[in-house]
Amino acid sequence: MQDFPDFMKSKSNHISSKEQNTEDIDGYFYEGSDGSQMAFWTCYSARVSKKHAHEFDEYMVCVSGQYTAILNGEEFVLNPGDELFIPKGTEQWGKCIAGTRTIHAFGGKRIMGAEE
Repeated sequence: MQDFPDFMKSKSNHISSKEQNTEDIDGYFYEGSDGSQMAFWTCYSARVSKKHAHEFDEYMVCVSGQYTAILNGEEFVLNPGDELFIPKGTEQWGKCIAGTRTIHAFGGKRIMGAEE
């Protein structure tokens, strides 16, 4: 597969560019009844994200391409199928190559919906 299926890309679940830590990526999210969230991101060109931290744990998996996560200064190169657990409060940023797709699970509310 070259992209996430269309049913996963509902306009109502689109992540606003204001909520992105990386320019020129496209993302969609889903929220659990407990407030946890999952996000699906596609990077269309090589990009670098802003440094940030979350107040909750994060899990990510690289679906395609390559994502290099930098956690507290240590690099982790993720290729398709590689997973990473990011403990809450960890300073993080990363870089991806064009065509990278990742899935993230957040232990809290990372993305605000359009109505919020």
